[in-house]
Parts: sequence; C-alpha cells; structure tokens
Amino acid sequence: MPDELVRVRASRVPVAGPGLPLPSLVERAGAAARFAWDEFFYAEHHNPHTQKAYQRAVRRFLAWCEGQGEDLAAITPGQVGRYLTGLGGSAAKRNVALAALRGFFDRLVNRHVCVLNPAASVKGARDVAVEGRTPEIGVEQARMLLASVDVSHVVGLRDRAVLATLAYTACRAGAVARLRLRDFQHDGTQYVLRFLEKGGKGREIPVRHDLEGYIRAYLDAAALGGDAGDSPLFRASNGRTKRLTAGPLSSKRICELVKRRLKDAGLPSRISPHSFRVTAITDLLTQGVPLEDVQYLAGHAEPRTTGLYDRRRKGVTRNIVERISI
Repeated sequence: MPDELVRVRASRVPVAGPGLPLPSLVERAGAAARFAWDEFFYAEHHNPHTQKAYQRAVRRFLAWCEGQGEDLAAITPGQVGRYLTGLGGSAAKRNVALAALRGFFDRLVNRHVCVLNPAASVKGARDVAVEGRTPEIGVEQARMLLASVDVSHVVGLRDRAVLATLAYTACRAGAVARLRLRDFQHDGTQYVLRFLEKGGKGREIPVRHDLEGYIRAYLDAAALGGDAGDSPLFRASNGRTKRLTAGPLSSKRICELVKRRLKDAGLPSRISPHSFRVTAITDLLTQGVPLEDVQYLAGHAEPRTTGLYDRRRKGVTRNIVERISI
C-alpha cells in the first residue's frame, strides 16, 4: 500500500475510548483476544494519556491490517515495519506506535492468540536528541510577564500565582492543575507545595517567599480558606465575569492562560508552560548548581533527561555565528 494511503486510512480511525467498539480483528480473534485488549489497555496502563496514545496507535495499525486482508494471528514483522515506515511523522511518534504494538502483541502471545510477537524484532526509529525542542522563556521575559498581570481582581491574582508556580517550582502544567488546597501547607519551618507528577510520583517543593505571597494573596481574594482540603487550589474562571467557579483549572486551561498572558505582555507566542521548566533548569545550571540537585528538583530519573532542558549551548552557538566573517 502506498505510504500516503497508510496515513489517510489511519487518520480515519476514531480516537481511543472505552465507549468505542473493539477493532474487528480483535472481535474475530475470540474471547482471548478481547481479554488481552482489556488487560493491556486498562489493567497494565492506568495513565489516561498513555491509554489514549497506545490505543490510538493500535487501532490505526489494526485498521491498516484489515485493509490488507490479514487476520490478527497472521501479522508479520515485515508488515509492522512497512506500516511504521509509511506512518510518517517524527521518530518519537513512530517509536510510541512501536511500543504500543510490542506491548499489545505481548499480551496476545501470553493469551495464546498469537504464536510470536511480530513487533518484537522491528527496530525503532533513531531519535537522538542533545537538546529538547521546548523554547525557553528568558529570565527578563518571565519577570516582565509576571509584572504585566493585572492583579486588581481575583482572576489576575490567580493567573499570577499560576505563572509564578510554573516559574519557581519547575513543575509541569499537569502537576500544577492537580494541586489541591491541602497541597499548599506549612511544614513547621516553611510553606511547601506537594505535587503529583506524571507516573504517580509525588514531590514536595519548598515555596519561596514571593511565591508564597502570590498564592496567599490569591487565596485571600478567592475566600478559599474554609474550603475542603481536597478541593482545587487553582480554580477555573467563568468567562469574562472575573469570577471563579468551584471546578479545577485544567492543564489545557493553564496553557491557554499562559498564551493569553503572553499576548497581553507582547511576548512570543511560541513560549508554553513547559518553557518555565526549561528556563528554571538552565538558570540553575548556569549559576553552578550541581546537576544532581537540579535533577532532583525537576524530578527526573536520569541526569541525561535534565540535560535535554539545558539551553546554555544556545548562547555559545549564538556567539559563534555572530563571528562568521561573511
């Protein structure tokens, strides 16, 4: 099948979800295949983002195989390889698809639906990164952004507190969105924020004095002091009414908040919530903070991952290109 047809047919496959019917190849393969599907997507993987990404990848591949006239047990390594080659996109995208297929077919082998895993011997796409792709926000830009927020109302106070939390904790937007009132507490010596990061990892990060002031000013204006500890720390707002709702500020809304505030401050729109994480890590490394300490703050299992956030090389490269004599 031509590569472009692989992409066109794959794009027609519905997004994953528990309400969707099983792929016809899985249904035709019988009860053991249906059990393996449920086991892989809902027992082995609990993260909803992983479930969605893996299920989308497997559904698209099985739809492609059905178009080839194959049954589930007859799929070969060559077919997996050809599909991934025609899938296009980045190496990371193809490797996610390969990981999903390897895991799913492992379950099929364990449940005696397939004799061998056709994805096991397929090589992943080479994806070598010495630096992450997320753009950083300059230190002065971050200061300008925080100073530009109108804090004459509760939504502005909330937005400043959210932006400062991203800047001064190096945490992801998803972890900030999951914060509850009880996660902002005094440990006897100082205030801390308790984050639940991806993968279920919990981390406790001290709150610096200015961030503490921003959060307390927001809490006072929102009158949240008497709310239950498991209620959201950062609340969603109700349109343009400058009022908060009882619901949490989702990670998607945090991204929109950052983009809106960037536009208001006249700063580049390519910056994202993750940019604060990049800048915090780069800034600390520039100041000579040991890599292992920065790695601990960022919650990375490997120092190499922390290194991907280091943008100090960009400054060196900029100085070098300015010296080209053309």
